[in-house]
Amino acid sequence: IICLSIITGTIMTMSSSNWLMAWIGLELNMLAILPIISKPKTTRASEATTKYFLTQAIASAMMLLSSTINAWQTGSWDILELKNKFSTTIMALSLMMKMGAAPIHFWLPEVLQGTTLQTALLITTWQKIAPVTLMYMISNNIQPTILVSAGILSMIIGGLGGINQTQLRKTMAYSSINNLGWTITIMAFSPNMALMNIFTYILMTTPIFLMMTTASTKTLQNLATTWTTSMTMTLSIALLMLSTSGLPPFTGFMPKMLILNELVSQKLTTLATLAIMTSLISLLFYLRISYLIMMLTPPTTTPSSTKWRVQNQKSQPMTMMVPTALFITHLIPAIPY
Repeated sequence: IICLSIITGTIMTMSSSNWLMAWIGLELNMLAILPIISKPKTTRASEATTKYFLTQAIASAMMLLSSTINAWQTGSWDILELKNKFSTTIMALSLMMKMGAAPIHFWLPEVLQGTTLQTALLITTWQKIAPVTLMYMISNNIQPTILVSAGILSMIIGGLGGINQTQLRKTMAYSSINNLGWTITIMAFSPNMALMNIFTYILMTTPIFLMMTTASTKTLQNLATTWTTSMTMTLSIALLMLSTSGLPPFTGFMPKMLILNELVSQKLTTLATLAIMTSLISLLFYLRISYLIMMLTPPTTTPSSTKWRVQNQKSQPMTMMVPTALFITHLIPAIPY
């Protein structure tokens, strides 16, 4: 029932043309995921659930306020009729808060750290779809300055926040913030490219979380010992990290190259240069993880391999997703942009 509610809420928001129906879908989605976050009976999980509920409730209230003011001014609840500048600004901030973009990003790393890896996967992928869809629908009405400022700030915070982390869930949270920065920045100029960027990110993040779950890996120290159980998995995680960072010839390079191409063609060379420089900050922690996995052998304090950490799970989804998340860059000529 809970999973069905999460799916129904997102689909309801994506398919609605009315602000009230979109709001109801987001509320249904939020209420359904709360039991999943609080499933581990720990104080960290309860804290994460409370933080998630409070931030999402505030964002929903802002969204309702924005749509009400707009309906008061224009007489329409239609999503595409969001013409009032004040309403548009509040709506953009509420959607950024819902997806965890800077400057209202503080809840995301804390919530991910307090939940299981499967729930973290759900929050960083599926839960982003509905707010991104709504932002896509109102992108023509939002002032580009707001989107670009929030996007660049997200890139910087996502890069700087991930550098010092040893917990993989927090690292992936800052990676998510960084990628949302790219999505929000290009949303002002090419919304279709923003959608492509977010779905490419989901495609790359899903196998990383699935492999971490399979290997019961939650810290960099644990990640460095996965080579004793599965060499293929270790190599795949390292390559997927490089793909997420946007290095060629991996999949992650494709959306970033297209975004930079679009920014330069719109005579926004300064913004493109700033985006490249911020991506170098995030590249630092991706390279650090890859270096730790592939180049260093951790100290072996026991003669036995830690085989107990890898459970017997079906790996067919990962087997299909990893090559896709690494090597679909050659599809660039086929993408209409």
